[in-house]
Amino acid sequence: MTQQTPPQADMTWPPPAFLPPPAPVVTADGCRRFEGATYATTPGYRPRLLDVYVPAGHDADDRTNGPCPAVVWIHGGGWMDGDRRYPPPTVPAELLFGTLLGAGLAVVTLDYRHSLEAPFPAQLHDVKAAIRYVRAFADTLGIDADRIGVWGESAGGHLAALAALTGPGTADGLLEGAEGVAEGDTSVQAAVDWYGVSDIVSAAAAIPPQLAPLGDPYTALLGAAPADRPDLAAAASPVTYATRPAPPFLLVHGTADSLVPYGQSELLTEQLRAQGGVVELVPVDGADHIFLGVPDIPALVTRSVSFLADRLKAHAAR
Repeated sequence: MTQQTPPQADMTWPPPAFLPPPAPVVTADGCRRFEGATYATTPGYRPRLLDVYVPAGHDADDRTNGPCPAVVWIHGGGWMDGDRRYPPPTVPAELLFGTLLGAGLAVVTLDYRHSLEAPFPAQLHDVKAAIRYVRAFADTLGIDADRIGVWGESAGGHLAALAALTGPGTADGLLEGAEGVAEGDTSVQAAVDWYGVSDIVSAAAAIPPQLAPLGDPYTALLGAAPADRPDLAAAASPVTYATRPAPPFLLVHGTADSLVPYGQSELLTEQLRAQGGVVELVPVDGADHIFLGVPDIPALVTRSVSFLADRLKAHAAR
């Protein structure tokens, strides 16, 4: 019989739940890039990674401007696809991330588990874990832990809205998860939602036939048809949580969106305003999903970045 070699003494199982940020790469303009930070690990799943871009003058050795606010960018893709590094094809990464950095805001981009890897609430758990991670390592990153916003598009807009409207110590505490940095504050101080779903049931009822070959994204997200799991569909719908105090919201949505109806943003806006929330709704006339048909994408990016910069700086002044 061949004797098996025992594991090495320095091997650990389970692996660590997260890893500290890697050493940054400094670009020519002084921006620091922390790329591929492991913010959460779960046995059986790929490690979840995030990137952090911090404008010059905010690191531990050069706090000329003090720690800076951060915006967590959440990609779309029907919860089934997408990559932290790539916004939708209508919005160049250089435009989106460059405008944020130019406004003095750090950028956090994250990968999360897709719905065919793990059903809801895994995606929200990962977003919450990324926020906890950024707060835990805020000093290393040069980020102000008290000034964090979220911004997402499509499925990412839905997750951004959920992240902004849910938190620990509430009846929906199970939505916090315990991945990565297991405990900590996941509140955010501002939210931008680009054409996200607000109500799962009504959005699923409007799903266009052309999505059928790819599968129903709502069934994939929940692991069951929304009609068969109304409890889970409600738990995954931002409107469910719009009856509580919320951070300032900006919603931007094409009026001709054929994938996520414009009425989804109208519904969330109405609910938030009914509770006295600070919310702006920007209809993009004639625009389809991912703002197809819009000639001036930079104007939408600029408006969204200005909203985040103004709200996060106002929060610091309190």
